[in-house]
Amino acid sequence: MIPHSKVVLEKGDLASVTNILRSGLLTQGKYVSALEAKAASFIGVNHAVAVSSGTAALHLSLLSLGIGHGCEVIIPSYVCTALLNAVNYVRAKPVLVDIDPATYNITIEGIKEAITKRTRAIIVPHMFGLPADIDSIVSLGIPVIEDCAHSVGAKFRGRYAGSFGPLSIFSFYATKMLGAGEGGMVLSNDRNLIETVRDLREYDEKETYAIRYNYKLTDIQAALCEGLLKNLPSFIEKRKEIAGIYDNGLNDVGARVPAVPGGREHVYYRYVVPFEDPLPFMEEMGERGIECRRPVFKPLHRYLQLSEYPMTDNAWEKAVSIPIYPSLKTEEVRLIVDAIKTILESASNRSHLTI
Repeated sequence: MIPHSKVVLEKGDLASVTNILRSGLLTQGKYVSALEAKAASFIGVNHAVAVSSGTAALHLSLLSLGIGHGCEVIIPSYVCTALLNAVNYVRAKPVLVDIDPATYNITIEGIKEAITKRTRAIIVPHMFGLPADIDSIVSLGIPVIEDCAHSVGAKFRGRYAGSFGPLSIFSFYATKMLGAGEGGMVLSNDRNLIETVRDLREYDEKETYAIRYNYKLTDIQAALCEGLLKNLPSFIEKRKEIAGIYDNGLNDVGARVPAVPGGREHVYYRYVVPFEDPLPFMEEMGERGIECRRPVFKPLHRYLQLSEYPMTDNAWEKAVSIPIYPSLKTEEVRLIVDAIKTILESASNRSHLTI
């Protein structure tokens, strides 16, 4: 079976973890500090704080902005529940907006329609590795948290995603661009915001009491992340190479390949293709030993039993994510392309699989 996602580790990563285990110092320490400095330098911001997950990063980012009960936070519906959870953690009101069907990203038009006098922040995920129209969104003057869980290394007009808003977050979940198992990070140029995040990250040995959290990252995870960050440019090039093969192969059968608007650099965390009815396609791919998945399990408005999100519904009903990761071998990529082409070319006699 060719899996949908796969962890990428190098020999040096294993050596770093072994050294930490031998030292006996397993929790937050010098490796975490080193990762924070290197991640901030890579993205082009001044400060970074490593935390235990991407959700923790979102939670602390909202708290650092003073967001709580009575505040509204704009988020897209076509995204995982981490965003919804973080907004609910601070007792704010999530305001859902629809997406651009070509890029799967939140749109400036949708955001403008959703803004009220209670809007205090916008969370902008750069979906599947493609930056949103972040310049326009930031220009609205409302604090923006860039969610770079899918997009570490992606660029908008020559600048890295994560360097535009007052805050940005990473996720180090196992299948992400920097997949260390678990973990996350908050980045910012604002020292006050970052010091608030740093204070809230851990609760012990504080002069005064306030509700704080156990959101620390371990040195083991940090060491893995540091190695992945070092190799990220080559990993991105491999992802682009695979995406190019997919583009060429799918164009031959008239499939819609991922859109990349001008001025944006896609890192292809996911390669997403729409189908009229994706379930038979995914089943047939599975029978051929290739795992494909929905890129978003369920949109937020469906959990909340809301309606009138047509572009999100369309994406959820049709989008399929096919394998793309740096350790995918060329012969496996060719096998995937051939399987897709065979299924699509034979689909003309089966209306349930019309792309």
